[in-house]
Amino acid sequence: MLRPGCDAAAVADSPPEAGRTRDGGIGALALLSLAMLIVSLDQYIVVVALPDIGRDLGYSAQTLQLVISAYAVASSGFLLFGGRAADLLGGRRMLVTGLVLYAVASAAGGLANGPAVQLSARVVQGLGGALVFPSTLTLINTTFAEGPERNRALGVWGASGAAGLVIGVLLGGVLTRAFGWPAVFFVNVPIVAAAVPLAFRWIGADPPRDTNRRFDLPGALAVTTGVTMLVFALVQGPGTGWASPWILGALVAGLLMFAVFALVERRGRDPLLPPRLLANRALSTAVVIAFLFMATFGSLLYFVSIFLQTVRGYDPLQTGIAFVLPTVVVVAGSAIAGRAVTQFGLRTTLVGALVIGALGAATLALGMSPDGSYASLVPGLVTVSLGDGIVFTTMFIAASTGVSSQHQGVASGIASTGSGIGATVGLAGLVLVANAGTAALAGEALRVATADGIRNAVLVIAAGIALTLPIALRTRQA
Repeated sequence: MLRPGCDAAAVADSPPEAGRTRDGGIGALALLSLAMLIVSLDQYIVVVALPDIGRDLGYSAQTLQLVISAYAVASSGFLLFGGRAADLLGGRRMLVTGLVLYAVASAAGGLANGPAVQLSARVVQGLGGALVFPSTLTLINTTFAEGPERNRALGVWGASGAAGLVIGVLLGGVLTRAFGWPAVFFVNVPIVAAAVPLAFRWIGADPPRDTNRRFDLPGALAVTTGVTMLVFALVQGPGTGWASPWILGALVAGLLMFAVFALVERRGRDPLLPPRLLANRALSTAVVIAFLFMATFGSLLYFVSIFLQTVRGYDPLQTGIAFVLPTVVVVAGSAIAGRAVTQFGLRTTLVGALVIGALGAATLALGMSPDGSYASLVPGLVTVSLGDGIVFTTMFIAASTGVSSQHQGVASGIASTGSGIGATVGLAGLVLVANAGTAALAGEALRVATADGIRNAVLVIAAGIALTLPIALRTRQA
């Protein structure tokens, strides 16, 4: 019997040989979780090293944020491209390609002697991440059958991804304190060097390419350019000014490319976004939730890190240690999410986790006073981290539900793109909230105002999580 929202073609599809593994899936799951951990780490591992990077390489206060945004723009822009490539060229092939790009760019970023080289390396890192992320999700979704088996696997994968966001801050602090900022880049190289041979050992070879399917290069170029221009404008708009010709030009170019993409898809024989995917309610709902998740939960780590360093005066190592507790809770939440979905249903699990997350964010905000202790933050950190871990895994379970194996890559790319744009939009807006009224201040007055601004931003995050609830209620229960 078909479940609501599934079509016969989707259910009839069976996992391709690319999804078969040589060890029953255990080794493959471990490797794919490691790859997910690598790309997740890099979203925040450089945050605590930014002051040292800026001082050594000569970034200005206005350009230092580009170390973060260069990666975010490239990664978000190419995720859909990476998902399509995984579908057509093979998940293992794209995984290895992405990891190699990641390692080479990481080495270049650590060896950089100026902003230009380092920012170029960050762009290539983003491209590598855009190939790795959807490839890992594609391989899991085509290796494990939809239902309890896939839910458990995504729980492990999700624990690695969600933990990576938090561990990045911890590891960045430890490495920066012990070895200097280049270590936050170099750490990726030996990990990738170990992972690539294991990919050939534990993941089966990709099948021959289906010559009846096309890459839809015009569509891929149009949507990649559109997303890249949009993300660039959202990242640079707050600092450059929304009326800047560069920002307005990027917005207009992005919207124009989206229009071109819609036209290409309407006329294409093998479109990048098949109508079947667009009609999948579970996927469309998951994309919106992924967007809102990264705009809220995903932005929280940044503000907690800035609060601890700027307001409380923590050094990079102390900041990293402060993230040990939320890291453990995020991993636990992600790990239990798959079993929770199997036992209680997708909608119930997602709604419950969002309620926990909203309460946790509000509690955390109330504990953010200029002179309070770390203990005052613990109840909120624990609660919001639990919700974070569960939602992260659950939204990707939703994104894969009812999607045929030949379109898992694109579905993963769509959900990942939504999360990437959400992270950019959320952080851009929340930074404005946090910095309101601080421009003309200095010394103790600035510290107090910064604490107030960050607390306001975290309260907005709590409200944003709560506003995700009505959307989550549209998710199919099974």
